[in-house]
Amino acid sequence: MLKPLKRSVKAVLENLRRRRSARQLRQSGRHVTRAEMARDLARLGIRQGDAVFLHSSLKSLGYVEGGASSVIQALQDAVGPEGTLLVPTYYLPGGTVRATCEMEGYVFDPRSHGTNMGRLPETFLREAASHRSVHPTHSVSSWGRHAAYLTEAHHLAPSIFGEGSPWQRFVGLEGAKVLGLGVSMGPVTFYHVLEDAMGERFPEPIWEEGGYRLPCLDKDGKPCQVPVRPFAPMVAGRRIDYAAREDLRDYFRAEFEHAGLRVNGKVGEAEAWFIPARGFFDHLQALAEQGITIYSTPEQLAARPLRQAEAA
Repeated sequence: MLKPLKRSVKAVLENLRRRRSARQLRQSGRHVTRAEMARDLARLGIRQGDAVFLHSSLKSLGYVEGGASSVIQALQDAVGPEGTLLVPTYYLPGGTVRATCEMEGYVFDPRSHGTNMGRLPETFLREAASHRSVHPTHSVSSWGRHAAYLTEAHHLAPSIFGEGSPWQRFVGLEGAKVLGLGVSMGPVTFYHVLEDAMGERFPEPIWEEGGYRLPCLDKDGKPCQVPVRPFAPMVAGRRIDYAAREDLRDYFRAEFEHAGLRVNGKVGEAEAWFIPARGFFDHLQALAEQGITIYSTPEQLAARPLRQAEAA
């Protein structure tokens, strides 16, 4: 009884926060239009026919006329009818992967469960997505040419980001780009595709022992079970997306800029960037082979300063 009440109260408070934030932006921020964002995306280097995996912060764009819907339409304009958009629409009712795995009675249903990822993914899922993957913690949604291909086999993948997952398939697409709108190099789940590709060869012991098989329903309501292996808390606590790891975020930004892979620009009021997916994956692998990962300690980073990285 208490848990549903807490979720309801949390939802009300979040809605109030969003309204207050939108009102403040409308009053003080520069107004940004769909056409302006589409032009900015083109200037950044997003091309017709591209496949784009989006990581975003809606409020960073300024006051967007039309809200999240306009951002999604601008992205669709930028990639065109032959392009593809892929958006994280993860659902973690337990708050973390491990807590979600341990919930009693939880059965993921892509037809009824929403997402915890914020206003833009919520809007994409509701208004634009044509396909959604079946996964109890890391469901992703897609629109466009490759939407079905990217999402159809996620529940059959041996791991969240492994063979047959949207990430693994995305790497192989021509014109695939990881796009950040108003976000740092921290909250980028694309990193994990390398971890699952390398498995036990990955330089850090990042997974808990064992794992779970969680019940899900597919788009037709047919039951299936999906493997999920949580990250080890001790290692995840020093990952690149944690607040205290600004050093690691700065290192990775500089590293990918020095490698000529990160392209920077601006969309609306947001700092924006993209990295080609194939180059992203290959460079992450090269770094891992030198002992540098998104879990590296300050001491490990100091042992491989960026001036050496430039010469490598």
